[in-house]
Order: sequence, then C-alpha cells, then structure tokens
Amino acid sequence: MTLKLVPDNTNIGFVRMRYWAFALTIALTLGSLALLGIRGLNLGVDFVGGLTMEVEFKSPPQLDGLRAEVEGLNVGKASLQEFGNNRTILIRLPLPEGDQTAVQKVVAKVQADLKAKYGEVSFRRVESVSGKVSQELIQKGALAVLLSMAAVALFTWIRFEWYFGVSTVVALVHDVLVTLGFFALTQLEFDLNVIAAILTIIGYSLNDKVVIDDRIRENLRKYRKMDIGPIIDLSVNETLPRTVMTSLAMIVALTAMLLLGPDVIFGFTAAMLLGIVVGTYSSIFVSSSLLISLGIKTRSDASEDAPRGERIAARAERVAPRK
Repeated sequence: MTLKLVPDNTNIGFVRMRYWAFALTIALTLGSLALLGIRGLNLGVDFVGGLTMEVEFKSPPQLDGLRAEVEGLNVGKASLQEFGNNRTILIRLPLPEGDQTAVQKVVAKVQADLKAKYGEVSFRRVESVSGKVSQELIQKGALAVLLSMAAVALFTWIRFEWYFGVSTVVALVHDVLVTLGFFALTQLEFDLNVIAAILTIIGYSLNDKVVIDDRIRENLRKYRKMDIGPIIDLSVNETLPRTVMTSLAMIVALTAMLLLGPDVIFGFTAAMLLGIVVGTYSSIFVSSSLLISLGIKTRSDASEDAPRGERIAARAERVAPRK
C-alpha cells in the first residue's frame, strides 16, 4: 500500500489565488525589512568581534545581578542573553587588548568569580574573534549570499528563459528576507551557522523551483492551445506530490533537530526549518504565478510574433493530423 499525501487527480487553482499570495509576499517582505531596520540582527561574535562565554548555571540566575557581577570585574561592558533555556547564559565582553594571554586571563577571572558566587557553574563554550576578522567574515558572508543569487539568476536565464530567471530570483529574495526578518524579530544569535543555513535554503528552494519551471516549459510545448493560466496550474499540481513529500520529510527531520539537538545548532536548524516552509510556499504560490505578471506566452501566442515562415510552420504543426 502506497501512502499518497496528494491525490493523483488534485487540481488546485493556484493561479486564481496569486493576488492573495502576492499581497502576503509583499507584506512579509516589507515587514522583514522594517524589522531589520528597527531591531537589527543580534550579530554573534563571528561578526562583531569580542569574547563570548556560554555558561550553564545550576539554577536560573538573575540577569541584572549577573551583569553587575561581571562588569564589577573591570572586564568591560557585559551583554547577557539566555541561550536555549533560562539556566544557560551567553556572556559577551569586549575583546581585551593584547595577545591570547590577555583573553585567557579575562576568562579565568570571570570563571573564578562566577564559581565563587554561584557555586556549580559550567563553561560550555568560549570564543574570541578580533574586530578585523569579524569585519572580513561579514564581507565574505554577504558576498557568498549575493554571488549565489547572481549564479541562480544566470543559471535559470540560460536554462530556461528570462521570465523564469526573474521569477526565481524574486522568490529567493523573499525567502532570504523573511528568514532575516525572523532573526531580527526573535533576536536569535546571527552567526556563520545561519549564513550556512541561508545558502542551503537558496540551494533547496532553487531545486524546488527548477523542477516546477521545467514542468511548465514541458507543458508549454505539449499543450500549445491551452491558456497560460491552466498550464501553470497543471504543472504545479503535477509536481505537487514531489514538493509536499520532500518538504515534509525535511520538516520532520529539522523539527526533531530543533527540539532534541544541541543548542549550538539551534539557530541553524531554526533558519533551515523556516526557510523550507517559506521556500515551499514561494515555489508553489509565487514563483510560478509571477510568470503571468511578467508576460510569459504560450507557444501558440509566441508564434504570432514570429516571422511569417515560422508562423506558417507553427500553424501546420497545430493542425497536422497525428499519426
């Protein structure tokens, strides 16, 4: 017995719902941009530089008291954030001047004080990044995302037509911005792991969109007299079982990682989970329907703009009896 989440005769009118989908897409994109402008990203030590310590306490500490305790050691202004649960705290400090020895002295000073004050304390992670390195990581991370988007646009333009390239890039920009907006809203730590997740989301979404675009192109050749709207609906419905099964499998695995995995990959997993959901939505409702707004034509319509000899050949093909 085969499990079918999507029946074989499914015929959902996605094109009919495109204006609602476009409105939701615009709202999510503008909302994400607003969150990025107002709240900004909670950049991790990879991007801002400094010293980060992940400390696990036996019982939840009072954050104001903990901050005062750390700053009283004359190690600079401390920034505290709960990480995963209210017993695990990220402590961020300015990077001390000098070499690695100076960093080790600050860490040892904080460790000794917190153990004396709070008893059983576990330092699970200590990271330090210089300002120069963090600036380089920001530039390279942004460049990686931009180059991947440019490569996607070029690939889809060459592989299909410019309509498909534009619609795919618009959908991918939406996916990335919504993911960034989520991190601005929740203030989860944004580090290199999240950049890796965003690049993975771009690759996954591209694969999903190319499958649908390829089916649309195939049906444009197969059904020359059918209007473009029904062709897109047919193509999306034909690929819907594959899209749903693939996305659902990813969602189940990522949900398990989110709930049971270590805190260090929490941001990566959250970004991936949201990206899969948003990417699937944009593939089904946005990218394909946007082709109509961009003016894509059926092969029958396109033949009317062709030279006279090609139009005659196209009409002959349409009316020629099948053998």
